[in-house]
Amino acid sequence: MKHPRDILLGSQAASMVLPVCDHYSGVEVRMRKSLQLQAEMTQELGACVFDVTLDCEDGAPVGGEIEHAHLVKEIAANAAPDARVAVRVHPVDHPSFFSDVSLIVGSVHNKLRHVMIPKVESVADVQAAEQALNQVGAMSLPLHVLIESPAAVHRAFDIAAHPRVQSLSFGLMDFVSAHGGAIPSSGMGVQGQFTHPLVLRAKMEIASACHAHGKVPSHCVVTEFSDLEAIKIAATKASRELAYTRMWSIHPSQIRPVVEALAPSAQEIEQAADLIDAARRAEWAPVSHGGQLHDRASYRFFWQVLERAYQTGRLLPESVQSYFGETPCAA
Repeated sequence: MKHPRDILLGSQAASMVLPVCDHYSGVEVRMRKSLQLQAEMTQELGACVFDVTLDCEDGAPVGGEIEHAHLVKEIAANAAPDARVAVRVHPVDHPSFFSDVSLIVGSVHNKLRHVMIPKVESVADVQAAEQALNQVGAMSLPLHVLIESPAAVHRAFDIAAHPRVQSLSFGLMDFVSAHGGAIPSSGMGVQGQFTHPLVLRAKMEIASACHAHGKVPSHCVVTEFSDLEAIKIAATKASRELAYTRMWSIHPSQIRPVVEALAPSAQEIEQAADLIDAARRAEWAPVSHGGQLHDRASYRFFWQVLERAYQTGRLLPESVQSYFGETPCAA
């Protein structure tokens, strides 16, 4: 019997499903603790709900880039076999870019899930990063890119179309700073980033570009890291209003609020499971369910609700549990 994912998603079924949270850390003790926390939460929830991205761009002290790259290489090399670990290198025009790629990616690309490239301005930057990774033997390692300027936002659709790119992230602070004071500092806050027209437009462009090309839109950090309610509100808005399916965290306390906000509710999960079960019994022909007519278009939507529930460690109804197997951390 064919799996619902193959029936409903077709060619999209082969696309990578990413954890809903991308956690950044550049300090040695926090990098090691982040990987430990990932393992603990995977065991607790039955799903790997966040990536750990080891940070070279902001994590390395000025003048200590080589030493930091060696540290990141060592941490990645000693990560558990099923850990989801990635690295953010310096921008492609930075003097340390090639040493980051050579030292880290060239040595441990088999342990990495992706490489984050910051300050991408155009497809040419993606091509430069791709070439560098290929030169060190990482021919199939996905690229994630950080969109941080008005020009990059303008080119987001072209960047997202590149086959090596798996996800686009929005760099809020650099984007606001790139406007020379024309956007007030409130545009970087948890409220202003959802109300200022230019910031909101940038977020929408990036999300639209990702969905147009089957890539993952990843929402920016919330700097008010101690305000957990603000983080949950921001994550909810990003997910429910702007169609982001992934979000950054920069402090361990932010991870659970992000996961909770991006997870479907218990009611949504139950509704999706009931409909998918009805569709299966009808052999995926149209059905009348709950007073509404449903066909494969709506089946696809509700199947994706169940996938998101599985990704975020939610309890799945018994009728659909058999569709989901091993912990998605190792996927």
